[in-house]
Amino acid sequence: MAAAERLDPSEPPHIPVLLRPLLEAVSPVGGVWLDGTFGAGGYARGLLEAGADRVIGVDRDPSVFEMAQGWAAEYGERLRLVQGTFSRLDSYSDGPLDGVVLDLGVSSMQLDRAERGFSFQKDGPLDMRMGDSGPSAADLVNSAPEAALADILFHYGEERASRRIARAIVAARAIAPLVTTAQLAEVIARCLPRAQPGQIHPATRSFQAIRIAVNDELGELVAGLEAAERALKPGGRLAVVTFHSLEDRIVKRFLQLRAGQAGGGSRHAPEIPIEAPRFHILTRKAVGPDDAELAANPRARSAKLRVAERTDAPAGPVDRAQLGLPAIMEGA
Repeated sequence: MAAAERLDPSEPPHIPVLLRPLLEAVSPVGGVWLDGTFGAGGYARGLLEAGADRVIGVDRDPSVFEMAQGWAAEYGERLRLVQGTFSRLDSYSDGPLDGVVLDLGVSSMQLDRAERGFSFQKDGPLDMRMGDSGPSAADLVNSAPEAALADILFHYGEERASRRIARAIVAARAIAPLVTTAQLAEVIARCLPRAQPGQIHPATRSFQAIRIAVNDELGELVAGLEAAERALKPGGRLAVVTFHSLEDRIVKRFLQLRAGQAGGGSRHAPEIPIEAPRFHILTRKAVGPDDAELAANPRARSAKLRVAERTDAPAGPVDRAQLGLPAIMEGA
């Protein structure tokens, strides 16, 4: 999500990306909907204002619910808040859902708080956890084998200097543990040319990669897509907003597989069995921000929206080998 100034303290402090095209695509008139990344509540509010009967707002980060206290009560029983994860979203409702909305990645609220350790622009503890439990980024960078670190940086951050950076991290931690975002950013920056005007910070890709690894974001994404398939009623809508190519590729392949559009194999590969489609894809191509949204919210530039409708075919296992998940060396 992208940051915005609050004119009213009761308003959510961040603009939900692609909200208008998302609401147009899912048409939330009535029913029970689940917002799997509650954050500042922008999508949940949008769904409720557009006509959803009830919304279940789910987030790994318990602090977001504290920030929602000023406005959530106005919706009464129409809004229920749950601390949880994508992978368990089919367990948060008493019955089938009319829609599931997933907004991937890290929110501006998390980036803007130095104590969360997500940003190289604000010095803070090297944490990066979206929730309040599990190993932190400091645990990862100070203990993972060099080869595993290189894999993470290359596959999750698409960082071409991954081996050089991993080697530098291991050398630095041999002298003293890396415990702050500034320390890690400095190690990474020394491995790369100084950024020119208009270029991203040298640590951008590496911080993204480490954050994805710490939170198992891709594993949670796939498990969340599977859980959404189990949770949605026939005709229910699944909407997913991604922010980088790796996420979008996984969502695209999942929907193609579940819609029966993955192809029938070739003479070099086994034929893929044809199954009844579990989804109908509603967005032929990923939907991006229009000029007006980009002008108001430059952080939306990489966002992509994909929407699909659940069929009445029973949910089933997904062949994860076909989703393009990166292979990370053991020990990460």
